[in-house]
Amino acid sequence: MKVFLTSQASRVMGKIAKMLPKPPKELKLAFIPTAGDPYGDNKPWMDADRKMLVDLGFKVEDFDLKNKTEERTRESLADFDVLFVAGGNTFHLLNEAKKSGFDKVAREMVKAGTAYIGSSAGSYLACPTIEAAGWKHADRNSVHLKDLSALNLVNFIVVCHYTDEFKETVEEGRKTTRYPVITLTDEQFVIADRKNFEIIK
Repeated sequence: MKVFLTSQASRVMGKIAKMLPKPPKELKLAFIPTAGDPYGDNKPWMDADRKMLVDLGFKVEDFDLKNKTEERTRESLADFDVLFVAGGNTFHLLNEAKKSGFDKVAREMVKAGTAYIGSSAGSYLACPTIEAAGWKHADRNSVHLKDLSALNLVNFIVVCHYTDEFKETVEEGRKTTRYPVITLTDEQFVIADRKNFEIIK
């Protein structure tokens, strides 16, 4: 089981690609763009991630979680080697992940050996909860989610796009959470499983 969490995948994807079990050209990757839905057509961060994946040679196919049943999600994703969950609004993403059954399907797939790569919102989603997504200026809970429990693929929570200006905010957040907190700049990623993790620059 391999989980890679990033702030901006396009910045570090070259290194991650070398850590996967096969070369990108032999891997079928499901690109989940759902977190970007609230932003309309202007999503430069997502365009950068998708371009990098294609340039590296992955066989990229989009799968939007919106309006999907759990059965459809499970069936559609069954033969993918990599789940790539792109950035955007984390609360919207979690809401759609639960409605589509992606939360259950992704847990099953990762446990069975499928790689999970998160970019920003996709990284928050992999954590036990998405609480840290609301700590900074970051995401608005426009879908009024009360249950912030997420995929729980790792046993810590991340703070993406970290810079020193958020130090105080993160320290305050640490006092309110029961989980270890990992901060990630846009030039870092964390590789993890349920027991161990390593931050790579």
